[in-house]
Amino acid sequence: MKDKFCSLLKNKNMAYLPPEQTLAVPAKVKTVVFLLMENFSMMAFTGAVDALVTTNLMNATTTYNIRVVGNGSAAVQSDLGIEINADASLADFDLSNEKVDVLIVCGGLRVKAQSSALVRNKLRKADSHGVVLGGLWNGAYFLADAGLLSGYQCAYHPDGRAMMAEEFQDVTISARSYVVDRKRLSCAGASSSLSLMLEVVRADCGDQVASAVEEMLSCDKEIELPDISTINVDQNHTLPETLKTALQLMKNNIEEPLSIVEIANWVGISRRQLERLFCRYIVASPSRYYMELRLTRARQLLQQTNKPIAEVTVATGFVSISHFRNCFYQLFGVSPGQFRKSFQKGGRFL
Repeated sequence: MKDKFCSLLKNKNMAYLPPEQTLAVPAKVKTVVFLLMENFSMMAFTGAVDALVTTNLMNATTTYNIRVVGNGSAAVQSDLGIEINADASLADFDLSNEKVDVLIVCGGLRVKAQSSALVRNKLRKADSHGVVLGGLWNGAYFLADAGLLSGYQCAYHPDGRAMMAEEFQDVTISARSYVVDRKRLSCAGASSSLSLMLEVVRADCGDQVASAVEEMLSCDKEIELPDISTINVDQNHTLPETLKTALQLMKNNIEEPLSIVEIANWVGISRRQLERLFCRYIVASPSRYYMELRLTRARQLLQQTNKPIAEVTVATGFVSISHFRNCFYQLFGVSPGQFRKSFQKGGRFL
């Protein structure tokens, strides 16, 4: 156990760690304001907010302060007929007295592409204060109408691209699902709002945090879901068949782990060849990845069951409690008992 835990599985576990053990983040807290238009897409809004809230869970300190502003009033109806109580109405939202880093207009299928003097003025004032501006679904229309997308690329819902190209000839309408172009953010629909905000998280917090958030929120994109998943591995269809088989063998043999030599023999290659495959595609040795896989299962059992630590030890293939505790501490920075206690006290039990 001389080398450090470093594979994708460590990122997967970050949201479950006690706050003092989570990832480090920049000291600055960013304020992100969502401007809700009447009949805004609830799915687009919650996808974007979820990325930011989950990032806060991954880190020891708050990274994003999230505020919600209603275009008409402080209560805004979504496309689902569900009302969201905003922190303020747009008319009362004073950018001179508010610290805002990002302002995102939330559009939707039923949001009319019709702006107002109030929206235009508020967006222009935000731009003059150096605020990053964005739009979800057809939210980019309001930025373009205010003259704030000239010379920029933007993503837009396919049904509205012809209109945008006709009305705003100085704006490049992209066919991509989301676009980050300097200080402008945009996505074409509800499903792409999460991907858009993950790019924001990646720029602010780095690849490690963004990958951990993506792992947490996008684990159910596939029809079949493995119990222990890492998106970049399980959804990578270009992996060599021998490596896929080796990974599956590890997942199927948690309680009674196979040796790396046994796994290599099962897939018909040498141990050295297997190690090279893991180094290239998984960025970890087979033994290290296998250990993290077993410890991830241990974390799940500690969190979701009342099994004694001795039973968790056996269920995850450790020969002694002391060895299990030592390995668990190296990955999580806390003992198994401390980890379980943190959730019993109302910690990050998601």
